Parts: sequence; structure tokens; C-alpha cells
Amino acid sequence: MTEQDFYYTIAQTGNAEFKDRGSKFTAYTFPIETADDFKKRLQELKKEHPKAVHHCFAYRIGTDGNNFRSSDDGEPSGTAGKPILGQIDSKQVTNIAIIVVRYFGGTLLGVPGLINAYKTVAALALQVTPVIQKQVEIKYSIEFDYTRMNEVMMILKQHNCSIINQEMQLFCAITAGIPKNRMEEVLYKLKEMQGVSLKKLL
Repeated sequence: MTEQDFYYTIAQTGNAEFKDRGSKFTAYTFPIETADDFKKRLQELKKEHPKAVHHCFAYRIGTDGNNFRSSDDGEPSGTAGKPILGQIDSKQVTNIAIIVVRYFGGTLLGVPGLINAYKTVAALALQVTPVIQKQVEIKYSIEFDYTRMNEVMMILKQHNCSIINQEMQLFCAITAGIPKNRMEEVLYKLKEMQGVSLKKLL
């Protein structure tokens, strides 16, 4: 993926179902920000479907293309996780997880059948989940004196920064996501202010 100012993701969950020779495949899509978000979702689904034989998945996080995982969860190697990840990538979405829950129907589908089932159900789930465009943001920690509150907030608002975390006491601390394409302006304005300190977060 090239360095871009925007990326595509999903804002809500979705699901779809696919049946083949008695086996039932249900794909669930989730917006996620971290691997921990994903783990929580996987645990929830395992509790919800304790009798399912497989919980296969793929996820992709971030815009550099390096943070992704896929799992066949006991299915033959390459028949589940890869086809699911392939659908995520064909839609060019990120910060998304797809978990497919499979109930076995008694008939073996074989490798081509499995690849087709996982690919199809992931594609169906993506079709029913709206894709949205979001700005690529760089996280900063901004610390300032309470008297600067309005000015700092105004700059963040004007430049569509997202407030991730804030602590408002006599001395304030905000974690903000600054859109990459507005970065220079925002940092310049904040640095010009007295008593405001900035730190880039990894």
C-alpha cells in the first residue's frame, strides 16, 4: 500500500451465511483498531457458537500493509484464512476482521470446496457491510495549561482531528489523531502557542 491520506474501513458489524452440502458457514465482519479488539470478538463468538467445529478468520490493521493475520483453525492449510484475507484485500479495506464460524454437515467438501465456501461467505459479508472512507491519522499527545483549552480544542476541531482520550484538570492532556494531510498546519499552530507541549505517539 502506498502512503495515502485516506483509507477504507467499515463502521459497523455485519454477517452473512453460506451453505454447502449441509455445512453452514457464517461470516461476521467487525471494525477493529488493535489485535486485542480482535481477540475479544473471537472469544465472544466462540462463546456464542460453542458447538461450531471451526472459527477461521483473517484481519488487517493499519495502512502500512504489514499488520495482518489469518487462521485456518484446523481446516486444511490455506483453505480458510487465506481466502478470507483475499476478500478483505480485494475490497482494499483495513481495520477490519472477518471471522467465519463453520458447522460441519457430515460431508467433506474437499480443498476446492472449502476455499470456495470461505471465499464466498467472506465476500457476501463484505457486500452487506457498508465501507466508509477515513482519514489516516497520526497520534499525538498534547499537554497544555487549562487556560489554553479553548484554543487547543478549536484547532483540533477546525482540522478534523479526532480526540482519542482527554484528561481535564488544572493541567490538561489530550491524545488526538491528527489527519496526515493537515499535520503541518496543526503542529505549526499548536507549537506557536505558549505552554503547549506535543509528543508523537507510536
